[in-house]
Amino acid sequence: MSLDKILSISGKPGLYELKAQTRSGFVAESLADGKKLSVSIQNNVSILSEIAIYTFTEEVPLREIFKRIQEKENGEKAISHKESKNKLEAYFSEILPDYDEDRVYVSDMKKVIQWYNILQAKGITDFEEPEEVTSDEEE
Repeated sequence: MSLDKILSISGKPGLYELKAQTRSGFVAESLADGKKLSVSIQNNVSILSEIAIYTFTEEVPLREIFKRIQEKENGEKAISHKESKNKLEAYFSEILPDYDEDRVYVSDMKKVIQWYNILQAKGITDFEEPEEVTSDEEE
């Protein structure tokens, strides 16, 4: 499963998998407990593949951050998102040394680490960029 199908829904804890689109929104399934819910277009929804973290030079896609965490932890679980502010900042500095401290908050770090741990626990560990299909491959 790619990050293109994984959602974060504002006001709802955890991550969700996009299951189907409806006229007024879509149906998502919680990765935590498997419960399905209907999400309207009024909800603030973020697709993980479209999220990036600010650095001093560029925006680094979330999938790249997840790959760095995965390499650091050898595919295992990362530290808890409930660690102290100093531990979270030190950990984040290890995986993304040039992150912009003025625009990346501790709450953002907590989300990234929590999301990584959720995905890792569910066995969703392929953080590679999906390959684009060229017209030559289609024929």
